[in-house]
Amino acid sequence: MKKDIILAGVGGQGILSIATVIGSAALEQGLYLKQAEVHGMSQRGGDVQSHLRLSSEPIYSDLIPKGGADLIVSLEPMEALRYVPCLDRNGWIITNTAPLVNIPNYPDIEKVKDELSCYTNVIAFDVDALAKDLGTPRGANMVLLGATAAALGILDADKLRDGIRRVFARKGEAVVESNLKAFNAGLEYSLKQK
Repeated sequence: MKKDIILAGVGGQGILSIATVIGSAALEQGLYLKQAEVHGMSQRGGDVQSHLRLSSEPIYSDLIPKGGADLIVSLEPMEALRYVPCLDRNGWIITNTAPLVNIPNYPDIEKVKDELSCYTNVIAFDVDALAKDLGTPRGANMVLLGATAAALGILDADKLRDGIRRVFARKGEAVVESNLKAFNAGLEYSLKQK
């Protein structure tokens, strides 16, 4: 069993934290893991992406080939569209619909949403708004991770929760609980959509 995941967003949104939690959960579950990431321009609001490859068998490359991604998980809708050529025809897009307008020629958000709606397997919602409603606006990335949990298949939601505990433990129990609350809300939302 394997899952190839592309995580995408803009610098500062928490994409690499999602990758760290998934990676921690995968290793704890005894899976093989390869990861490649691009985050050099993240401090200037540039795009951030990470390829995560999880498998019960050895993995020989850390990059996902075109048409090979099982999931595109994005905290920014235009960034989700950027990686669509990498998506398997049966793959899933799980994305935030709230744009982070970081360039002067950002496309019309309604056109971006329309383009996303053309794909069969899409969970698209305002992740930022849900995180704010929970009182955890900085937990939008964990809301998105929760929404992704049901589609991951290879990783159990409880393993992801354990990963959240390990990754955020040094920041204190309040931060751990806030991130778990965000994760659970995202998971609940996605289960209602399927």
